[in-house]
Amino acid sequence: MFTIFDKNQFLMKNFLYAIITGLLLAFAWPTYGFPLMLFFAFVPLLYAEFKIRNYGKKHIKWKIFGLAYLSFLLWNLITTYWLYFSTAFGGAFAILVNSLLMALVFMLYHIVAKRTGFSAASAFLISVWMVFEKLHLSWEFSWPWLNLGNAFSEFQNWVQWYEYTGTFGGTLWVWLVNIAVFKAVLLYREFKDKAFIYRGIFKTSLLILIPIGVSYIILSQLEEQGPALEAVILQPNINPYTEKYNTNDTRIGELLLQLSEEKVTGSTQLIVAPETVFADGTVLPKFQQSEAAFFSRQLNLKYPNASFLSGISFYDRFSDPNRVRPQTNKLGPMDWYNDYNSAFLMKAEKEPQIYHKSKLVVGVENFPYQEVLKPLLGDIMIDLGGTVAMKTTQEKREAFNLKDESEVAPIICYESVYGEYVTGYVKNGANFLGIITNDAWWGNSQGHKQHLSYAKLRAIETRKDVVRSANTGISAFINQKGAITKSLGYEQRGSIKATIHQNSEETFYTEFGDYLARIAQFLALFVFLFAIVKYKRNRTG
Repeated sequence: MFTIFDKNQFLMKNFLYAIITGLLLAFAWPTYGFPLMLFFAFVPLLYAEFKIRNYGKKHIKWKIFGLAYLSFLLWNLITTYWLYFSTAFGGAFAILVNSLLMALVFMLYHIVAKRTGFSAASAFLISVWMVFEKLHLSWEFSWPWLNLGNAFSEFQNWVQWYEYTGTFGGTLWVWLVNIAVFKAVLLYREFKDKAFIYRGIFKTSLLILIPIGVSYIILSQLEEQGPALEAVILQPNINPYTEKYNTNDTRIGELLLQLSEEKVTGSTQLIVAPETVFADGTVLPKFQQSEAAFFSRQLNLKYPNASFLSGISFYDRFSDPNRVRPQTNKLGPMDWYNDYNSAFLMKAEKEPQIYHKSKLVVGVENFPYQEVLKPLLGDIMIDLGGTVAMKTTQEKREAFNLKDESEVAPIICYESVYGEYVTGYVKNGANFLGIITNDAWWGNSQGHKQHLSYAKLRAIETRKDVVRSANTGISAFINQKGAITKSLGYEQRGSIKATIHQNSEETFYTEFGDYLARIAQFLALFVFLFAIVKYKRNRTG
């Protein structure tokens, strides 16, 4: 029997284990952390769960849930605190709910671990975590910012094999190493033989070093593919809180013309401006008469070899009920409008090409699960900065044609966090990636730095150069190896120029997408059902 002192010591040790896991996860994260810590981060929490499961007496599930929630809350809070700068409520919601979902996933592992052996429970944990990450890439409450594979974005030379696996390869890698370390700890705890520790160190070293070695081999053989193209990025540095919606499209157009004169030459084939830089709200059917179109044509006349890619806010008001969609906003009886966060491309003597952002920010651009939540919450939208109307999307990804076989993916802001989603542009013909974004809502925090860093993973997955224009920065050119070749710092106004390559080859990941997550779905379901059946048989046997 435990004494009161033993019980308190038992609880305090487990509490400390949970804190260590949360801190290791947080300080492994880009852009300030070192991802090597990620390979050991889950071990303290796994050990605490093992002790409570085997030696706890009361409220076992709630204790494990509480410790898991503490770990994941620390991780979410330290890594995504910057959401607070745009809205206190939205930031708190994202951090608290995402921590809750992670804790529930860990609880599922606990349920299976009670009913199966180590190997089956470990396989379930890896699989169900990947299922959770895949859910975060696809459902309407999507928030994949902390998917484990993202953690290597600042050490992209370690994960050049993402062109075969995507970020789920990184998630699998992290969990395999954590499980190997955890197993060594349990074996040493049971047998008190240091040989298990030495074997564990050897096995763990191989699990870490072999993938890194493979990555460097890939990197050593990799060369830039495709014909060259000169591109110029414009960074207007318009503060979204004090300037953006008080600066009309005429002044924006004049500023973009001025910035283009700094770097654009007769050889420039693409000029890129950031997301919603034209923010007045242009009527979609009347785009050709807008200020945005006027200044785009000015650029085309001055630089006839250059196409102009930019962000714009569109809306389309109508009274035809047959045009109403789930994302349509209602103004009154027989009065609706569609609101778009869009990209357009203009080139000399050609019709404009238009794409509407389709991976939307929860609460800001999308009211998730309206059928269920709207009767309960009304028209409330979480204000994370900017407009809060429902945005209208399009079904397929678009690739903008510059000339001949030169095609750019017009990726808008949050869309660049989604690996398989971005491959949709490539499958539709894009041979390099254009990212237009406005990260200024979060201030000079880790938010905009992490967003830029994740773009490097998209370059590796697709082996496509990236041209990234950010309103207040950081704008950058990223090569096919995921390395930033040129950038313009945060809160700087200006332009940068570089030569990129247009690679028409498709990677394994582009073709097959998140196949690891799809395999994990079947494995998680199989192990879970196996655990339930085995438990029932043991109880009735």
